[in-house]
Amino acid sequence: MTIDEIAALEEFEYVTKPVDKQMEVSKVYCCDLLSVAMRDVPQRGVWCTIMNNNNTLAVAALTECACIILCEGIQPTKEVIETAKEQEICLMKTRQPIFEAALEVHNKIHGA
Repeated sequence: MTIDEIAALEEFEYVTKPVDKQMEVSKVYCCDLLSVAMRDVPQRGVWCTIMNNNNTLAVAALTECACIILCEGIQPTKEVIETAKEQEICLMKTRQPIFEAALEVHNKIHGA
């Protein structure tokens, strides 16, 4: 599954677009504790979280995740959007709870 295919799902919306919309994602990851995410976000993974700050973007850059999905209806701040654009980090949002968003992406990745 590509980043663009995730954004095409009904409940997901781009906030900032990726450099490579056709990047294949490896798996989905959920965590709201940045120190744990820094250790465990998979490269080319989709990170579902409610963390809406520049430290989240720093972890995404460090781990080389494919995109961050802000869940639970969290609206990114202007600062987060600008930083994500500058650092070319793909940011999406959804109103879905973290578990439901992650499960939908997981099922699409694995053809379920």
